[in-house]
Amino acid sequence: MIQTWLTRELGLEVPIIGAPMGGRAGGELAGQVSKAGGLGMLGAARYTDPEWVAKEAAVAREVGGGTFGIGLQTWSLAEDSSILDAAIAEKPTVIALSFGDPARYVDRVRAAGITTMSQINTIDDLVLAEQAGIELIVAQGGEAGGHTGRIGTLPLLQEVLESTDLPVLAAGGISTGRGLAAVIAAGGEGVLVGTILLASPETIGPDYARSKILEASSADTVYTPVFDQARHQPWPSRWFGRALVNDFTKKYDGTGAPVDEIVESYDPSDASVGVVYAGQAAGMVRGTHPAGEIVRSIAAQAETLLGRF
Repeated sequence: MIQTWLTRELGLEVPIIGAPMGGRAGGELAGQVSKAGGLGMLGAARYTDPEWVAKEAAVAREVGGGTFGIGLQTWSLAEDSSILDAAIAEKPTVIALSFGDPARYVDRVRAAGITTMSQINTIDDLVLAEQAGIELIVAQGGEAGGHTGRIGTLPLLQEVLESTDLPVLAAGGISTGRGLAAVIAAGGEGVLVGTILLASPETIGPDYARSKILEASSADTVYTPVFDQARHQPWPSRWFGRALVNDFTKKYDGTGAPVDEIVESYDPSDASVGVVYAGQAAGMVRGTHPAGEIVRSIAAQAETLLGRF
């Protein structure tokens, strides 16, 4: 069994965290990741509400045996922090404060006895996280699905590991035990995975999202703000979202079309238009495998590979 900070301090069996994917990671997915020995996380995006958090946390707790996490978009908390209050009330194992300066919120989370985590995309983000008192860092590379930065996972991971004494995980493009083994060998404490879980039956969201990810290759993604524009999501401009290419991105990405036209043309019920956020590991999604099976497979392969040395 692979032993890292995650297994020692959080009591996990395997050093794998399920990404808090907004619109895809609900209680069932989080619970199944935790049941398999990792840590599943709820994706509490800006458009969710406290009632959703309570409902999905109850599912995650029941399915996963009490261990789960909740991921928040820090930049959105300034306008409404009720989602943070709801997350703290559920007493998860971890709360992630990502995409923005977490300084205003860390003390409230830690005072509740909850471990704080932050996905970071640059060394400047790391400095802010350290100054705020974040306890667990995720170096999220630009290969990741959903909102992410612009630096590749491997360059970012190396720079972060050279710059901090905090425990560091890696995210972005990791889909097998080979990726986990590489991160452990580099000095990381584990991985955060998302894209590889997207076809799992436990995900929430539109049904076409599963078929689209199964059809996609790893070259079929685009880094774009058009889905935020279409859905009135005011993400800061430094973070675009990595999604599968479709008719909508082919028509509007990088064209400078008026936002009103983008909004009017967007139909989330249309499989050729609706967003499917996914990373550059899309080509590794080769079946509708249960999330728990995927987590156990990643861990087992990594243990075998690391055992060679």
